[in-house]
Amino acid sequence: MLAKIFKSIWAGINFSRRLVLNVIFLFLVVVIIISISSDGDDITVENGSVLRLNLNGPIVEEKTHVDPIDAALNDATMGEEAPTEILLDDIVHVINRAAEDSRISAMLLDLQEMPSAHLNKLKQIAKAIDGFKATGKKVIATGYYYTQAQYYIAAHADEISMHPYGGVSIEGYGMFPLYFKEALEKLKITQHIFRVGTYKSAVEPYMRNDMSDAAKQANSEWLTALWDEYKHDVAAVRPFGEDNFDEKMTTFLAKMQAVNGDSGQYALNNQWVDSLKTSQQIRQQLIDLVGVEESGKTFKHVSFRNYLSLIKPPVEFDNPMSEKVAVVVARGTIVDGERKAGEIGGDSTAALLRKARLDDKVKAVVLRIDSGGGSMFASEIIRAEVLALKAAGKPVIASMSSVAASGGYWIASAANEIWAAPSTITGSIGVFGAFMTFENSMANLGVYSDGVATTELAGFSIARPLNEKMAQVIQLSVEDAYQRFLEVVANARGMTTEQVNQIAQGRVWIASQAQALGLVDKLGDKQDAIKAAAELAKLTHYDVQTITQTLSPQEQMLQNFFGSVSIGSFFAGNEKSTSVLASQANLQSLLHQLTNEVEKFNDYNDPQGIYTRCLVCDVVQ
Repeated sequence: MLAKIFKSIWAGINFSRRLVLNVIFLFLVVVIIISISSDGDDITVENGSVLRLNLNGPIVEEKTHVDPIDAALNDATMGEEAPTEILLDDIVHVINRAAEDSRISAMLLDLQEMPSAHLNKLKQIAKAIDGFKATGKKVIATGYYYTQAQYYIAAHADEISMHPYGGVSIEGYGMFPLYFKEALEKLKITQHIFRVGTYKSAVEPYMRNDMSDAAKQANSEWLTALWDEYKHDVAAVRPFGEDNFDEKMTTFLAKMQAVNGDSGQYALNNQWVDSLKTSQQIRQQLIDLVGVEESGKTFKHVSFRNYLSLIKPPVEFDNPMSEKVAVVVARGTIVDGERKAGEIGGDSTAALLRKARLDDKVKAVVLRIDSGGGSMFASEIIRAEVLALKAAGKPVIASMSSVAASGGYWIASAANEIWAAPSTITGSIGVFGAFMTFENSMANLGVYSDGVATTELAGFSIARPLNEKMAQVIQLSVEDAYQRFLEVVANARGMTTEQVNQIAQGRVWIASQAQALGLVDKLGDKQDAIKAAAELAKLTHYDVQTITQTLSPQEQMLQNFFGSVSIGSFFAGNEKSTSVLASQANLQSLLHQLTNEVEKFNDYNDPQGIYTRCLVCDVVQ
């Protein structure tokens, strides 16, 4: 009788589950059919149009993989939508094509929604804008406010306009991590820290309440170098010198007092902007410049994403007959195992390099790195594939993006040449191990762990104290890992381990410094690295092919099915303001910082618990 009752209950639950899934599926099918059958406006570019460069998402080297069904369900259920990532290559491609397009007569830099970006990425965008201007086409920047990153781009415009009630926020570079030592003590959590390197400050937040003097010294040096580069670049394209940047509060206060706290007038007096104009005035200025679009409502223009959709085919096809320089992107934290695009898995990234090695048409490889490191074991798996490529006679160029430090440098070290932008953050050659045990926290709650084992090695648990001799073993392993790191770099760079140790110790450098120390060969961007790889392979005619993960037939079908429509468009009208000076911005920033600290633990999956990771490479700007 009891069995029948449970069987009936299970049948009811199973029926309800199938019903809900079928309803959701039918809803999505209806939405897709409506979307496909609806008459959308064709994207056209009128003669004399303005390219509106409205960058409203994180700028990345590689887009993070998003499951198409999850994205569709999130849209359909009105879930919070993450900002859409924008490929750096796509931005540069759009600007370069627009420079050659006779239909485009000017560019509007609408940077209001552009988030922070590293100086290296900003430089490449600015370089493309300068090329656009060189064709004689006008560039105008407009915005309510300008953050430091936004202003770097805006500085390259012929005219910078700002709303009269707006402001420019140029604060320099800073680094203010959160420190948890006292909080962990209050929670009675026992920390076990193992590290090598005077400057290996990755674990300081868990063992101190403040930044150590050694970390302050090292961080101050490379942050100052980065700030000097920012000031030099901006001053070179604006009508003022590097001494115009307000670095002292007394200077800033005096200038604001002179304009009675009017931040717009302050920006105008300081020559940050050329004019103060409302949105209506800017719109009229552009109408006078290029004329009114067919609708008669505003100036002739095409947005960044619409123009990209016109010039970039939805599916890239490679010429099967041509020789190739392959590009493999390694972006994110390095973790053990498999990871989707936008993250670095030791096995999955190694597989991409192996794919390039086994392709007879690939003659050289550029390993594009944008990573602060992570698992030492996973880093070594990737480095081994770089060595295998070289052994197969295929030269490898390591091309550093914003950051290639710790494990990011480990995987770069084996390349034939290392290229980096002057502002790339690199080095951080050091090793650490860290974990926590909760025996005291649990005891405070009246929970204990006890038992027996056949050896002293058995029974390790976060609920039990760490054996002192085991702690010594772990420290020995960390020291051995550091020695291996020194040897890896020394053998690759033609240096002694003593020479590497002098510039290692976990210390961070920007590439212009690292080049002088022998850690970087040449300064240049991704395109420079591709050309260098082709030269090493003695190629004169070649195509560039980005090696990506191969989707299974099921994944490809789902991506084609769900990825071709925008379900969220049916629910338009619920957009949120992302103003730079939103009242909750500071609180959101703090919560985001706390969340990031917690999420970092998810990336600590090295089989031996040993990491080469730079946690100070995230710069506030």
